[in-house]
Amino acid sequence: MTRKPVVIVLLAALGGVLVLDLATSSPLDPFTAPPLLALGSGQASGGAHCASLPGN
Repeated sequence: MTRKPVVIVLLAALGGVLVLDLATSSPLDPFTAPPLLALGSGQASGGAHCASLPGN
């Protein structure tokens, strides 16, 4: 088996997952989304691995 069929199957599966995700998810609301970078804003992180650090 060569690499070409494997790459084609992989790209088709990736495309299928993207199409399924776009078809089933609701669009994002940019006005309710948290900021990507909140440097110095005083906002606490609340959804990533850094949110599990112990606080004071």
